[in-house]
Amino acid sequence: MKCQAITRALSLVLSFLLMIPLCLPLSVSAEETPPSSIGAPDDSLALNCKSAVLMEAHTGTVLYAQNAAEALPPASVTKIMTLLLVMEALDAGKFKLSDLVTASENAASMGGSQVYLKVGETMTVEDMIKSVVISSANDAAVALAEFVSGDVSTFVRQMNERAKELGMDSTVFENVTGLDDTAEHHLTSAMDIARMSRALIAHPTVLKYSSIWMDTIRGGAFGLTNTNRLIRFYRGATGLKTGSTSKAGFCVSVTAERDGLSLICVIMGAETRDIRNAQATRLLDWGFANYTAYVAPEEALSAIPVTGGTSASVPAVREELRCVLPRDEASRVECRMELPERVDAPITRGDVLGKAIYLVDGKTIGEATVTAAQDVERIGFFEFWRRLSARILLAAGV
Repeated sequence: MKCQAITRALSLVLSFLLMIPLCLPLSVSAEETPPSSIGAPDDSLALNCKSAVLMEAHTGTVLYAQNAAEALPPASVTKIMTLLLVMEALDAGKFKLSDLVTASENAASMGGSQVYLKVGETMTVEDMIKSVVISSANDAAVALAEFVSGDVSTFVRQMNERAKELGMDSTVFENVTGLDDTAEHHLTSAMDIARMSRALIAHPTVLKYSSIWMDTIRGGAFGLTNTNRLIRFYRGATGLKTGSTSKAGFCVSVTAERDGLSLICVIMGAETRDIRNAQATRLLDWGFANYTAYVAPEEALSAIPVTGGTSASVPAVREELRCVLPRDEASRVECRMELPERVDAPITRGDVLGKAIYLVDGKTIGEATVTAAQDVERIGFFEFWRRLSARILLAAGV
């Protein structure tokens, strides 16, 4: 009987040895899907403007495009990029909202929309930002550019560098305001405006100001009224920037959110302010009527068995998936899990273990990675022999 027990124990040893991993932990990487276009054909709405884009803000998915890549004068919509560089520097801790900005002679000389800065006048960064966002103040935009980069030419160079980083291939900036009386090649496209708008609203502070209808600066002595009338008259509007010149016509980038769906609507080259606002309203209404946000929240999954680890299994978590879908598809979403039966130690928290594939009518709409929720070390030599000895003794009935 003892011999039989020892034989059974040796068999267990052999089985255990075969289970020790001879390779690195399994890692299935989910390829990141770039923002796509699921919208209507370019002429489906035939908007009364030179170009237009409707983009879902969280994913960058383009829902509608009309002549979207043509380079056109943007007027004061330019200030979206000006504000983006300001907000990035602010969030990087280079200065605070309470810091003071001094108006230079150059800033004070700006025409067009302004808050009438005087040479040497000081104003907080916050009030300068409010002046740009709410009232489209050219003098405040120049003052901020000089404050951030030292001079306007350096700031404009940084604007163009940031545009390249965002893939704004139709864009060239020549100034920080959008004034185009003397500008020769100050151009961008509706698609590029949507891209930089998306980058700007990733900084929530700007929406705090762009959603204001009326405010004041200089201790209440000077009133500000938002140039974007949709803030007051369109339900869910949160921003963002208007612009108009004789060259550009009437332009706007409007951000709005309803029921978790966040949209960016760009209109360029409308003939009048009322036409611009009407076309933006029409495009936003179309977007909210036809699309919805689909969110599969992060979720803890059943633990996956581990071979050769200090733990027998590793807890797994499915990451969040966020996408935009036609409203009639949202109820037909299915999820298919692709997970291994076992994974090999060692495992580090965050390692990709598999993925969840989301489909509508058999078509993939998105993927979410499944990752390890904790570390699992590979079993050491002494721990291996301790466990092995325990199994031998158990099998032998000792």
